[in-house]
Amino acid sequence: MTAQADARLLIAGQWVAARSGELFTRRGPLSSGTGTVACAAGVEDARAAAQAAAEALPGWSATGPSERRAILLRAADLLHTRAADFTRAMADEIGASALWTRRNLGHAAATLREAAALTTQVSGEVIPSDVPGCLAMAIRQPAGVVLGIAPWNAPIILGVRAVAVPLACGNTVVLKGSETCPRTHALIAEVLQAAGLPAGAINFVVHAPRAAAEVVEALIAHPAVRRVNFTGSTHVGRLIALACARHLKPAVLELGGKAPLVVLDDADLDAAVAAATFGAFTNSGQVCMSTERPIVDEAVADEFVARLAARAGALSVGDPREGDFVLGSVVDRATVERCNALIDDALAQGAQLVCGGRASGTLMPPTLLDHVRRDMRIYHDESFGPVKGIVRVRGVEQAIATANDSEFGLSAAVFGRDMARAWQVALRIESGICHVNGATTHDEPQMPFGGVKASGYGRFGGKAGIDAFTELRWITMQTAPRTYPF
Repeated sequence: MTAQADARLLIAGQWVAARSGELFTRRGPLSSGTGTVACAAGVEDARAAAQAAAEALPGWSATGPSERRAILLRAADLLHTRAADFTRAMADEIGASALWTRRNLGHAAATLREAAALTTQVSGEVIPSDVPGCLAMAIRQPAGVVLGIAPWNAPIILGVRAVAVPLACGNTVVLKGSETCPRTHALIAEVLQAAGLPAGAINFVVHAPRAAAEVVEALIAHPAVRRVNFTGSTHVGRLIALACARHLKPAVLELGGKAPLVVLDDADLDAAVAAATFGAFTNSGQVCMSTERPIVDEAVADEFVARLAARAGALSVGDPREGDFVLGSVVDRATVERCNALIDDALAQGAQLVCGGRASGTLMPPTLLDHVRRDMRIYHDESFGPVKGIVRVRGVEQAIATANDSEFGLSAAVFGRDMARAWQVALRIESGICHVNGATTHDEPQMPFGGVKASGYGRFGGKAGIDAFTELRWITMQTAPRTYPF
């Protein structure tokens, strides 16, 4: 890195400035200085990155699984050696707590190790053929260049996830970092390069906010790009999906969420409150799996709400550069304004504030609103902040109907001591992920991760990731003479 830029572009193994020479500055939510200065990629830089990945593809795809595995394992170890750099970058750029950075580093390292294990799992099968002497096989091969578009909210986890399994499968990658955390995402590319990836196997670009549409379009349109994965908002995900459709590029989209946590009348309230606290306020609620809707049977609602309010109200909030707090800053003033508007709307329509309240700055307190109804904005809108609305219901059928009364369907949770009943409730909830007696914010690298409805399509993780980032081909070998009808 140079003194002129904290985050440059990685193209064909070289850290370079944007061809235009342009820079942009990311000022974090707690910044009083200049913030991160980053090179601002344009269309030509994007095309160069995709072309570099295309040129590196034959060599990397021919690399044996043991070599790929060794590089990915080395990258997992190297992540932790840069912990101080990641902690500083995440605090400066997005206001993240040290606790959240540590969780990011641990999960990202596990993702790299899981990807390393998958290098020998890219397999196929022999399929019986009706043609005598025909050996028919279904085999998986690298898809080609994979474009990974990563968001800011869990930047190490999701930046690594965007590229780890594609690399394990023999693809080369372009990581398009978020303009909200350019330095954090550049650090991921630095680590992977230092682990021994050959030039062009990983490329990194980041752009100024105003250039997002044209840079992303250029990357998706490039002929060498064969797969696209995107994690972010549903609004932007729809735009990515349209671009992929125009160019006939398969995509994996992991989008917004409005995760319900259903508390049945026989739930273990201590366990439900612990999971709801963790699920709702991890990273100040700025997580796609965040518990957005505690849905509580009225038989236990009073006690649940009282316990949850007491536990949430005791969580520490502060500037992550000055101490180790549970909640750091939210990402920007827009989040504060959105959450304040949700609070105002709910209170005006009869909701009750039981914890927290409106915020004047980005260090927002954990906030709970009780007696939320369907006509309140917070019932439907993703807060993506530390403001959550509790919905009271009567009985299992109303709980299920309320859980499914959302355009989203990423993660969910159900709490109940009758495991058979809780399991049946889980089966009826419309979500890609559901945890019985566990938090909504639960992710493991080997699990198939993704949503339904407006939460996206496709799956990351484990063998589902192999399916997403390889091409399934049918190849036959005729081992005996064959006759034809003419």
